[in-house]
Amino acid sequence: MTFISAAASSGLHVDEASFLVIVCAAAAAALAVALIGARIAIPVVVLELLFGIVIGPQVLGFAAPDAFVQFFANLGLGMLFFFAGYEIDFKRIRGKSLQLAIAGWAISLILAYSIGGVLAWAGVVVSLLYTGSAMATTASGTLVPIITDAGEMRTRFGTYLLGAGAIGEFGPILLLTLVLTTSTAKNFEILVVFVALAVLAAFASVRTAPRLWGAFEKTVESSSQLAVRFAVVIIFVLVFFASGLGLELLLGGFAAGMIVRLAASGREVAVLESKLVGIGYGFLIPFFFIYSGMTFDLDSLIGSTEGLLKLPLFVALFLIVRGVPALLLYRGVLQLRDRFALAFYSATQLPLVVAITTVAVAAGNMLSSTSAALVGAAILSTLIFPLVAMRLRAGRVEDDIDEDIELKREVEGFDDGPIPA
Repeated sequence: MTFISAAASSGLHVDEASFLVIVCAAAAAALAVALIGARIAIPVVVLELLFGIVIGPQVLGFAAPDAFVQFFANLGLGMLFFFAGYEIDFKRIRGKSLQLAIAGWAISLILAYSIGGVLAWAGVVVSLLYTGSAMATTASGTLVPIITDAGEMRTRFGTYLLGAGAIGEFGPILLLTLVLTTSTAKNFEILVVFVALAVLAAFASVRTAPRLWGAFEKTVESSSQLAVRFAVVIIFVLVFFASGLGLELLLGGFAAGMIVRLAASGREVAVLESKLVGIGYGFLIPFFFIYSGMTFDLDSLIGSTEGLLKLPLFVALFLIVRGVPALLLYRGVLQLRDRFALAFYSATQLPLVVAITTVAVAAGNMLSSTSAALVGAAILSTLIFPLVAMRLRAGRVEDDIDEDIELKREVEGFDDGPIPA
């Protein structure tokens, strides 16, 4: 009996045709990126969302967003924020990068709520809180593969970008957990309980991992896959606790990512990362983005002039809210052209916009047209802003790497002659 048939026999309705179409759409999105990636860098998540819209009930109607698909989408959301937490390297972004990132996000929040207040006063949106929170995010998990391919992970600019992206994702997750879901997360004690559980999990993982590392390495190419299963256990334990306490599951995934990063600190984890990326980005995460596309309210966006006008408005506001701090705060560390690049990268948004607008619409605090415009603007930001940023950084990446090597040589006392191998 297949997994799908077993699920159907258990009472859960399964549309096998929809499931197959979604899997094919995910593969088609990856194939499209592989074919056109040499000419233009389009994030695969954008195509997954667009393909989800096309195959969904509002366009072709090839697939339906049933409970079975939603289950996999939730797993994908948790896995997406696992990688968001995993990619935070506090050793690299500590110091000035982290300080500027925190200050920048605080400014973004002030700008976002101020603009949201004006929009609410004008009757454009219902709640300044939800709209403002959606504008003050950064799609760090989406940006990491892009800047890695561009070589930015080896530059000083990349360090500042990682800091801005980390806080631009972690801050909104706390907002979503503590403020925007007040019906479930009623008070601060709930978060304290979860943090205590996460700390215990982190302590146990950090203490256990060194003893198990030999076993991890022995089984990394075997069928037991101990390291991968260890990581998956951490993810599901924290997601379970987060959901049980009434918190958003993405907080559990995010915390699990940080814990796995701490447990693997200082060790070669390339193979483990490769396997986790295969599970996440190869299977589960595409379900979240395709499901989000299938449930995207296209009619609300294109069915009224108001919805269409909100789309370019939010694209511009994303750039203002997250871009202005980059231009103001990084004057002492980055040149003007690099600050503009940082502004465009920081204004790239998507996963948290989808999460926040979903919560807002369910709570009756956001119009469907506003939600559709925000998600549509986030799709455009993910499609356009990284391309603009990479264009601004063209020719600068290798120069920055050379400057960093020269600085390291001077610090280590190698002022004369070639850099030692």
